[in-house]
Amino acid sequence: MRILVTGGAGFIGSHYVRTLLGPDSPAPGVELTVLDALTYAGRRANLPASGFTFVRGDVCDARLLDELAAGHDHLVHFAAESHVDRSIEDAAAFIRTNVLGTQTVLDAALRHGRRVVLVSTDEVYGSVAAGACAEDAPPRPSSPYSASKASAELLALAQHRTHGLDVTITRGTNTYGPHQYPEKIIPLFTARLLRGERVPLYGDGRQVRDWLHVDDHVRAVDLVRREGRSGAVYNVAGGVELSNRELTGRLLALLGAGWDRVAYVRDRPGHDLRYAVDDSRIRTELGFRPVIDFTDGLKETVEWYARHRDWWETGPEGA
Repeated sequence: MRILVTGGAGFIGSHYVRTLLGPDSPAPGVELTVLDALTYAGRRANLPASGFTFVRGDVCDARLLDELAAGHDHLVHFAAESHVDRSIEDAAAFIRTNVLGTQTVLDAALRHGRRVVLVSTDEVYGSVAAGACAEDAPPRPSSPYSASKASAELLALAQHRTHGLDVTITRGTNTYGPHQYPEKIIPLFTARLLRGERVPLYGDGRQVRDWLHVDDHVRAVDLVRREGRSGAVYNVAGGVELSNRELTGRLLALLGAGWDRVAYVRDRPGHDLRYAVDDSRIRTELGFRPVIDFTDGLKETVEWYARHRDWWETGPEGA
């Protein structure tokens, strides 16, 4: 089995690569190629030293994607711009990478008859006042980021319905763990607290998110790759709902800091209050269950950042 992993030097993509190449791999003997542009959040150092082929390139490069798709059986598509704040400031990069880049991947897969897994997000559902969204809930994205991911999904499903493209989609909830670039809340707050700085909490901190450890997330992605139904969407949840204020309290406690280290800042525009997904489908059809306890996972993540200050204190890697 030959798998092309786009965005494989990023946070979730690199965990996926390490998992497939590790001693407990769900796909022993797999041949992997990683395609990554090595932008600010993608680092070659996130990946193992060997065991795969690395290609530095742009996911929008149609000729390159065509060449790579021809030599692989499955394409697992992680490559994306993913930070909501950046998308609000400048949406252009998100449309290019998340929409045009996904179309490039889909076109290449269609030409060569390959299977695609599109890794998406629960943010496509928008804010959920009560209950949880199943996969048939209509997308209601609130930010340019989530709108670009919803657009990518619609393109993938249209290719499936029109041309029979073998594609599945995962919608994961907020993911945490080592190697996440310190712009998302857990690594950002951890890094600032380790430096003795204050942390910026949006608004009153009432925003609620479901938390999923990256190791559980990549297990779900590969399970969908191997066993997911073509044309199906699978929600992937961690089952741990916390407000941002509750999460901040946990991080403060782990790092021995008080609430005086919190700076309440103006809320960002269009900030969704709550995300929640119903993950019954992946549990029932594929037997997936998250296994990492959040308390343990958060503690281990904070300890990783404390031990690897050189990783997050250096600037973006360009090679």
